[in-house]
Amino acid sequence: WYHDGLTRHAAEALLLSNGQDGSYLLRKSNEKEGLYSLSVRGKDSVKHFHVEHTGTTFKFGFNEFSNLKELVMHFANQPLIGSETGTLIVLKHPYPRKVEEPAIYESVRVHTAMQTGRTEEDLVPNAPSLGTKEGYLVKQGKIVKNWKTRWFTLHRNELKYFKDQTATEPIRALDLTECSAVQFDYSQERVNCFCLVFPLRTYYLCAKTGIEADEWIKILRWKLAQIRKQLEQRDAALTS
Repeated sequence: WYHDGLTRHAAEALLLSNGQDGSYLLRKSNEKEGLYSLSVRGKDSVKHFHVEHTGTTFKFGFNEFSNLKELVMHFANQPLIGSETGTLIVLKHPYPRKVEEPAIYESVRVHTAMQTGRTEEDLVPNAPSLGTKEGYLVKQGKIVKNWKTRWFTLHRNELKYFKDQTATEPIRALDLTECSAVQFDYSQERVNCFCLVFPLRTYYLCAKTGIEADEWIKILRWKLAQIRKQLEQRDAALTS
């Protein structure tokens, strides 16, 4: 279940498309040499945790393993891990590097083209981004400026918030294609706050820690950059 050369977003795509709750894989991290990432699917999102190879040991969470065999045996016992957002996940299903393909393939009986006039330049993938995140944040109310804890989920270009983690219907779904900026906010009497700027409203949110706030800001800004890139590609295609 070690996938050499697999990117963060390819790992998310694999686990979301083919995995299940508790599926996981290990891959190299792009941050620095000797650092690996454990990508884990929990419900409808994927979380990433660092595994560090110091040269002599492997560090994961509060545990340190003297060799690779000890690390693998640890995962064979289906460990329970918890993130800073409070989510608990049991690692049940290692995602294999090699997946068997069916031996029988369909034969092509009809093959024609629709003659749409499109060229190879039109075949640019335009799928929404794959980055996901979830967790509790404290949100300021719109009319009454009180603060309430809400469960937030980020999937594709949509940020939803729910009354709590058990709720099935969101209170609201924010379309990030309409968001103009995400930034730290120091105007509130709370710490670890950031805001999302929309045409009709600015949403003020606070995380439990500064690290968590920074993670939310980084992934939301990455989303906005991807959205702008897609719009620029579309505009360039239309003008050409």
